[in-house]
Amino acid sequence: MELNRLFDLIPYQIKKYNKEIALGRKENGEWKTYSSNDLKRIVDNLSIGFLSSGISKGDKVAIISENRPEWNFIDLALQQIGAISVPMYPTITSDDYAYIFDHAEVKMIFVGDLTIYQKAADVANERKIFSFDQLDGVEHWTALENKGENGDLASLEASKSEVKPNDLFTIIYTSGTTGRPKGVMLTHHNVLSNLISVSHIMSPPEGTSKVLSFLPLCHIFERTASFCFIYLGYSVYYAENLDKIGDNLKEVQPHVFNTVPRLLEKVYDKIVAKGYELSGVKKKLFFWALNLGLKYDPSTSMGSWYDFQLKIANKLIFSKWREALGGNIMQINSGASALQPRLARVFWAAGIKVCEGYGLTETSPVITASIGTYEEIRIGYVGKIVKDVQVKIADDGEILVKGPNVMQGYYKDPDMTSEVIKNGWFHTGDIGELDGQYLKITDRKKEMFKTSGGKYIAPQVMENKFKESLLIEQLIVVGDGKNYPAALIVPSFEGLREYCKRKDIPYTTDQEMVKKLEILEKYQSELDHYNKFFGKWEQIKRFKLLDQPWGIETGELTPTMKLKRKVITQKYQDKIESIYQA
Repeated sequence: MELNRLFDLIPYQIKKYNKEIALGRKENGEWKTYSSNDLKRIVDNLSIGFLSSGISKGDKVAIISENRPEWNFIDLALQQIGAISVPMYPTITSDDYAYIFDHAEVKMIFVGDLTIYQKAADVANERKIFSFDQLDGVEHWTALENKGENGDLASLEASKSEVKPNDLFTIIYTSGTTGRPKGVMLTHHNVLSNLISVSHIMSPPEGTSKVLSFLPLCHIFERTASFCFIYLGYSVYYAENLDKIGDNLKEVQPHVFNTVPRLLEKVYDKIVAKGYELSGVKKKLFFWALNLGLKYDPSTSMGSWYDFQLKIANKLIFSKWREALGGNIMQINSGASALQPRLARVFWAAGIKVCEGYGLTETSPVITASIGTYEEIRIGYVGKIVKDVQVKIADDGEILVKGPNVMQGYYKDPDMTSEVIKNGWFHTGDIGELDGQYLKITDRKKEMFKTSGGKYIAPQVMENKFKESLLIEQLIVVGDGKNYPAALIVPSFEGLREYCKRKDIPYTTDQEMVKKLEILEKYQSELDHYNKFFGKWEQIKRFKLLDQPWGIETGELTPTMKLKRKVITQKYQDKIESIYQA
């Protein structure tokens, strides 16, 4: 069966797999699931409902919700009539909602719950709002579905036939580390080509595998993945929320899930914290296994003695890690930011294949992806260039991309579009190196800065290294135009409490602990340890500990948990200046 538009995936899945469970979500303590045929029926009804409500080809409709099957229903229904979805993060501000509603000329809005509804309703300006949860005074999404029941399927087929592969199917507003978000225009062909490229490197078997999904569907990483899962006949279960991921992993026992490095870091830190709670032989065994894993390189022969020890470590320690992830994990895809190599090493040693990839919203998103085999994985690289995508490195080190996955441009912004797409090549803004087909990211072009001595500093590489410390939760390297780099550090307060317990240091409050001399001395020793990995001009000379973490709601992080450098440096300008005045 020929696939030309993303919604063609529905009949494709029915014909090839006819899934009993295509999508699922927990409601009132029970998993509510939908088959392939349920998916088709609901999506068709919604498409007809949209047409009868005046939504037609080219109209924009916003979706603002946590992950749930209804998200997919609306997305696919809009595609079938040529309408354009505008997905938005639930966590952004009402001001951002208002900007996107107006800029994208949104005609209709779908919200997940009451909190999102209240935020959207404040700035909706007469736009019709439907909800996924049952809310008083708000029309439920099923009203639109009911409108399409027993509708004119012939008119729907006519609408579908008018949708072409190069038609826009979505405008995704990038979270933006600075300024207003930009609307990335993606076609059916952009994303369809990319999901097929990615499907070739998925380890779990087609038709029978399960997925736990928790990264936001409004982000292109999980969005393209969701289409790939339909294509491969995987059953997709949506996690209840981030706090319930551990429980949901044990219930669903998935074969694959997507994540961002920040969540893997938190998983690792929790595992290590539990290791510190052990005593005697159990504690020694735990840290013996952990240290063994941190030396692991899956693509290199480690020798028979190492292999023998690893086999024992797997049986005694690492088997429990796999059980905590449900016991069936065959592949974890990590993207959106850099993965610490030590995490990749220890998880691979534990038989948990973490495959790092790289891409941008503008590239639908996957440019490179790690292949989950011991022969082809290379730690420290973001994988191999995927099928049908071309990559080259510019003279200044910038990564350039060409292929069917590259966006059409930024909505209503031809000047910005022409800045990033030149001679058919998309300029990523990232700096990297190619070793054959393997890509390594070294930094963001716009984030590099110069000290007053004229030395370039690549902050991302340094930040990633320093965050290997169990005592550091978040860190930003500063020092543009200064005579040396410095850092603002948010401690891992969980790690700090554990350290204080081991050293018999009374723990009072977070605010008091970050000022204690013995704690400051400990952080200095942590920095001294990691400074050894960098040149003298790069080493962190001074730092400030902060008593509040950075977050999405408080404005320091993007919805994909990237640092908003401009926001952080402005917010903590006084602290940064005090570092250099001391």
